[in-house]
Amino acid sequence: MSTNAARPVTVADVRRARGRIAAHVRRTPVLRAELDTVNGRVPVAFKLEYLQLGGSFKARGSVNAVMAAREAGNLSESGVVVASGGNAAIGAAHAARIVGTRCTVVVPENAPPVKVTALRDLGAEVRLHGSKYHDAAEFADALATETGALLLHAYDLPDVVAGAGTIALELAAEVPGPQTVVACVGGGGLLGGLAAAQRPGDRLVGAEPTGASSLHQAIEAGGPVSVELDSIAADSLGATRIGDICWSTIADKTVESVVVSDDEIIAARRMLWEQFRIVVEHGTATAVAAVVAGLVTPAPDSTLCVLLCGANTRLDDL
Repeated sequence: MSTNAARPVTVADVRRARGRIAAHVRRTPVLRAELDTVNGRVPVAFKLEYLQLGGSFKARGSVNAVMAAREAGNLSESGVVVASGGNAAIGAAHAARIVGTRCTVVVPENAPPVKVTALRDLGAEVRLHGSKYHDAAEFADALATETGALLLHAYDLPDVVAGAGTIALELAAEVPGPQTVVACVGGGGLLGGLAAAQRPGDRLVGAEPTGASSLHQAIEAGGPVSVELDSIAADSLGATRIGDICWSTIADKTVESVVVSDDEIIAARRMLWEQFRIVVEHGTATAVAAVVAGLVTPAPDSTLCVLLCGANTRLDDL
């Protein structure tokens, strides 16, 4: 893999993040279970990160970024601003509440009213701008420049990536021995953080929908490329390009990539509910689908760990 100019996130960054956020986010539990796959029943350790503040892992990165900015004296009275209508915005709103600052969220004018209401209920100021996410992102950037607010990014910010990586430190403490960790990939903030904290002997597998495969296509092309989105999981795994920080961080790591179909994702999500009474987003179910389809087989001495990273989803389509 070739890298670009973005500085890789290191395990030292992840450890510093743990020190900042440990008292403010949840240490999520691990569920030991068996999973039905095409290769038979296999033991698995589910990391229940959907129980995190705001229903996804995003709070870890946002809290770390906001607290790091405050430590450095870079958090003004204008607070934070982020362009997102999903989990990143929810994480930013929680982070702002924790440090007692303002949070402005910019979303397209056609954003679902239920998401806008949820963000306002968390205390965020919601600004509607443009018809596409790109329009909202440009407006958020301009707003941060104008007001001096801290601009947060959903996945391509060093402190956000490092915060996500604290999940790997928890897994290392809770699951002994080598691990084969499977996580879904959108823009790569989660994958980059996990890779930064990866230990010798561990494997890391990124799972993506065929129709939203920024990592898979980057590996094939030898660098980040723009991708078209056509997947039921694009609402949470909707990055059109793998993040530069993720790409730099995984360059010298053992990271594998697999893709699954929307039908496999839908079936895996339904199976989680039927067998474990766990409800997750389609994006999160992508990691489970990869295991069920037999695309990830751990070595005999390695524990299969599947990260269930988000559950902000509808309940009426299971």
